[in-house]
Amino acid sequence: MSTAYVIVTSVGAFMAAFSAASIFFRAKWVVQPLADYGVPHAWWNWLGVAKAAGALGLIAGLWLPAIGVAAGIGLVLYFAGAVITVLRAHWPSHVAFPLMYLAPVAASLVLGFAA
Repeated sequence: MSTAYVIVTSVGAFMAAFSAASIFFRAKWVVQPLADYGVPHAWWNWLGVAKAAGALGLIAGLWLPAIGVAAGIGLVLYFAGAVITVLRAHWPSHVAFPLMYLAPVAASLVLGFAA
């Protein structure tokens, strides 16, 4: 396990956890765009749970690689879905935000497979 893998995975996990907490605490800069994109309010907690589980899975993956891979794939799919949601809502200027969260998770998967 390389130092780069540990750092990138930790950053990805922190970002996913931060994003989950932002939903749970209803940060206006997160929930207002969700409402603007047409994401049903009933889904918000489940979206936060998915991101929190992914963050925990990435950290657990430092010791149990299969869990980290599953969490990484799940988060990549989650944030890819977020990109699609933003594009379907016709807010292309906001695509950078889910991509910013997707990047370290995808890099973690690449580094994990490269090792």
